[in-house]
Amino acid sequence: MGLFDSIKRQAESLLRNEVAPAAKTALNNAGQKAANAPSSAKTTVITLSSLPQNADEMRAMPEFTLGDPFTVLAFSVAAMNRYPTDREACREMLNVLKGPEPLTQRELQFINDRFMDGRDYVARSYFGGTSPENDYTPSQPYTVKITEQFNSRENEGYIKLFLTSSGADSIRPVTLRNKASTGEWFLWEFDGMLSSIRIPKSADKWA
Repeated sequence: MGLFDSIKRQAESLLRNEVAPAAKTALNNAGQKAANAPSSAKTTVITLSSLPQNADEMRAMPEFTLGDPFTVLAFSVAAMNRYPTDREACREMLNVLKGPEPLTQRELQFINDRFMDGRDYVARSYFGGTSPENDYTPSQPYTVKITEQFNSRENEGYIKLFLTSSGADSIRPVTLRNKASTGEWFLWEFDGMLSSIRIPKSADKWA
């Protein structure tokens, strides 16, 4: 066997020893992620006994937890519904739900723009019992319907969930991010939550 053949065999052996285990690990990780993902869309309904008026009230509610992304999203809806009557309380609750990174000035301005012209009904539309016909009046206890799709967890450390609005034909995406050191979930991207929907019947000139 020549020197070149010997070097070639050593290189091939090294590749087998290093690449094969890495490939196996990658396959195992991909398989585990696929096993954890729902095979189809899964809908979860979160129930809130009341709507918190401030951050302290929110934290004290028995339903409150940062360990479940569905619950965090439901409380995000509740917090948004506080904006029309107390912007500061809304901001404080959202900052709790955003965790390590509080609301930016861009996000604060975005929220303000979306609530202009009396469009407070957008946030209410995610509660059960609402409709354009009843001016988006929720039933009690307050319920929020949230959908997880088969690819909602495709980006490690994030989950994209979808809210059902009674004034829209499509579900609205919201992304949450996981804090690895604590396992807590926090609101990350929420622009879709405040997208326009059908106006209430009482405001519709053609109703």
